[in-house]
Amino acid sequence: MSSTDLENAFESGIRPPRGPAERILMALKMHGALTAAALGQKLGTTGEAARQQLVRLADEGLVVANSAPSGVGRPTQKWNLTPAAQDRFPDTHAALTVQLLDIIRNSLGESALDSIILRREEQTRTAYEAAMVDRLSLRDRVATLSELRSAEGYMADWREEEDGSLLLIENHCPICAAAKSCQGFCRAELQVFEKVLGPGASVERSEHIIAGGRRCTYVIREVDA
Repeated sequence: MSSTDLENAFESGIRPPRGPAERILMALKMHGALTAAALGQKLGTTGEAARQQLVRLADEGLVVANSAPSGVGRPTQKWNLTPAAQDRFPDTHAALTVQLLDIIRNSLGESALDSIILRREEQTRTAYEAAMVDRLSLRDRVATLSELRSAEGYMADWREEEDGSLLLIENHCPICAAAKSCQGFCRAELQVFEKVLGPGASVERSEHIIAGGRRCTYVIREVDA
């Protein structure tokens, strides 16, 4: 990931990383566990320079090193974020959102909460469909969806797999606390994806932050409409 990509990933409430330590935290957030050499390559510096930053971050309790088998020789040391580092990535207005959801649930009932989620789903779908105009291929639609989600703070990316399927990857969830409190949000988002990508696409969530995953990943395949 380039420096520009890292800065773009901080849109919508996530400020651009200012120094090498913050850029390392962002790279680990986006890519998961990496070696110092791999981090150096992604950030355009040396593996030793990355390692020095990692040691400092480890002293602050923000990263941790784990050994992984590498075949021959010493195990490979990979670095990952700690829960303390994960907390640095904002869950937008988390406490207030959860409080409001609880008030709605306790005062008006689950049906009122379902109505709010449905309304949010409709508004999101309308906005996404407007952005999909002239995006005829599934690849273009997934790429557009990735851009939309990144603009909303999901740190999204996508890629094509060898079997022809497409992966939509969300490395962050800015509404994680709300989604944990009411999983209707996650269900609604999956339904929005299915609708805006069209009847010629199947969408399956293969990783889920709420279920303990590092990220949310969606496997998208072309099907007969």
